Amino acid sequence: MLPADARAAEASAVIWPNRARQSEVLAAIMKSMDPVIAFNKERWEELSASNVEYSVPWLDLSKETARQMIDPEGQLEIIEHTKVLCLAASGGQQSAAFGILGANVTVFDLSENQLAKDRLAAAHYRINIETIQGDMQDLSAFTPESFDVVWLAHSINFVPSASTVIGGIARICKVGGRVRINFTNPYVHGAWDCPSGSGFLISQPYIDGNEIRPMDPYWTFTDPDGNCRKIEGPKEYRHSLSTIINNLIANGFRLKGLWEKIGTEPNPEVGSWEHFKTIAPPWLTIWAQKH
Repeated sequence: MLPADARAAEASAVIWPNRARQSEVLAAIMKSMDPVIAFNKERWEELSASNVEYSVPWLDLSKETARQMIDPEGQLEIIEHTKVLCLAASGGQQSAAFGILGANVTVFDLSENQLAKDRLAAAHYRINIETIQGDMQDLSAFTPESFDVVWLAHSINFVPSASTVIGGIARICKVGGRVRINFTNPYVHGAWDCPSGSGFLISQPYIDGNEIRPMDPYWTFTDPDGNCRKIEGPKEYRHSLSTIINNLIANGFRLKGLWEKIGTEPNPEVGSWEHFKTIAPPWLTIWAQKH
């Protein structure tokens, strides 16, 4: 077996054979960045600097907890030596879990602050990962069929076109490879902003790709030091279930399953986020395999 640093170098050479191309792509992104993407990048830099939940590296993982964190649905059989892309999934979380399980990991994300946390987690566990900055809507810098697993965090709702992202994933995923997509339940996207009596109002048009306009654009959260933070969130877009599923099928994927998660807190405060989670699943997860 090759030592970890040799495996990482080999994986990097296959995934991004032209290092100059990486610099070119990054420069192009920064120069001609779409206003929506530029806005969301700024939001994530600030959210990450403020240590929102999704930006706190997982530094106490065991192999057992790592597997549970990245594959609670039980869809991955072999992880060691597989080539994994954590797509728009930075922050020192999933990359660390895959890394300590022996995968060759690449993280592709828009935020410098988030990618820095992947490098921090990698140093903590003494593992090698590749961090690359870029927009998930443009995966052209990767060679075709580069990855065994594409693990897409809850991030596809931060871009207007789900089909563009899924098409890019299909090109870089190997035949037999798997993709995991977590996304907002399109039927209730934004409804948690509208408590009404003992329920919540569905008030925004059900249009695929439509921007969800929250009543309160700020994310309120408690950081690891116990400080209450209120930071403006990124723009979000509704992606219908038919758009996600039909684009996966059209791009050569076979669905392996769909999962929902409902809140379980007993007697939550009426109108709260925990209350909403007991009424409707906020997020859905799909696993699919390329054939």
